[in-house]
Amino acid sequence: MEKQPLTTKPQIVWLNVVRLLAMFMVVCCHSTDPFNFYPGETPANIAEFKFWGATYGSMLRPCVPLFVMITGALLLPVQQEASVFYRKRISRVLWPFIIWSVLYALFPWILGVLGYAPQTILNFFPFSGEEVTRQSLEVSAKYISRLPLNFSIVGVHMWYIYLLIGLYLYLPVFSAWVERAGEKAKLWFLAAWGVTLFMPYYREYVNPYIWGSCSWNEFYMLYTFAGFHGYLLLGHYLRHHPWRLSQTLGYGIPMFVTGFLVTFLGFRHISSLPSYSDEQLEMFFYFCSPNVVLMTIPLFKLCQHTHIKSPKVCQALSNLTVCGFGIYMVHYFFTGPCILLARQLGTPICLQILVGAVFAFIFSWTLVFLLRKATGKYAKYLLG
Repeated sequence: MEKQPLTTKPQIVWLNVVRLLAMFMVVCCHSTDPFNFYPGETPANIAEFKFWGATYGSMLRPCVPLFVMITGALLLPVQQEASVFYRKRISRVLWPFIIWSVLYALFPWILGVLGYAPQTILNFFPFSGEEVTRQSLEVSAKYISRLPLNFSIVGVHMWYIYLLIGLYLYLPVFSAWVERAGEKAKLWFLAAWGVTLFMPYYREYVNPYIWGSCSWNEFYMLYTFAGFHGYLLLGHYLRHHPWRLSQTLGYGIPMFVTGFLVTFLGFRHISSLPSYSDEQLEMFFYFCSPNVVLMTIPLFKLCQHTHIKSPKVCQALSNLTVCGFGIYMVHYFFTGPCILLARQLGTPICLQILVGAVFAFIFSWTLVFLLRKATGKYAKYLLG
């Protein structure tokens, strides 16, 4: 997710609305884990669990692209020297990332020391597996030692921070082109990026190699146009090219419905196969895919039409800007238990993900707000 602006520029309210939407969607997305992974005894109504896990999971795929688009909309073109930009941006992300990654890694061991049964771990991280349920300091230390290389199974949402740091490293370089490029050049870039969005499907259904890629070369012809920096440019471009509300609804509703149906039906097809790889299961959920882009653009443009005049609402959205990165850090502790809470309250299965996500979002925001108050000037190291 995008860190809060480090300047005193006025808040862009509609982008704060995008942030609120993206933040809640990512919490809701992680609340689907107990529906897609079933530690212990498989529930009798497994088909219903799978259906709603796929439904919510498909609908929520724009969460990460929206974060990246906010980054592009706010930061392109970069107005600082690269060294200043790196020092301010990356340091604000790096320290919370390290601290919370270590806490997630230690969490299973801490629960074991406190006397909680191994099954408790699966309530928090339903897909974590047998190794984590050992509640061993040795396992936790292994996860911590590997942080320079990758995230751990108990902190899977941290994958985005590696991406965010990479985007920050790339932004000053990309910004030099964006600042000089005309509208047609930006559209040509986005068109080339749009072609690369089909690569996961081409590799799966046509041929694993294309445009010069082979067993000794993964960098195919349009490789340099591929990836999340397409969302950076898309956020920058769409911010400065507003649509009328009639256009947003007229184009956006068919786009979103089409993207959702491809994502949902594709995921259901793959998950119904007798066997499939992790890559195949994630293929239709892939963030850099045409179906996810079709869902993301209408949500971004719809938020652009929001006009909020209430000072209290604007203040709350501004506070989310300050607390948002911390919420992203801590929310994964709450999603699993909050789904259990929703079930204990007798919530219908079709609403459990939504209700659990609301609880997790509120608990996370409250915790971060209190931690920021308690830690004062040191909050930036803990919460960004």
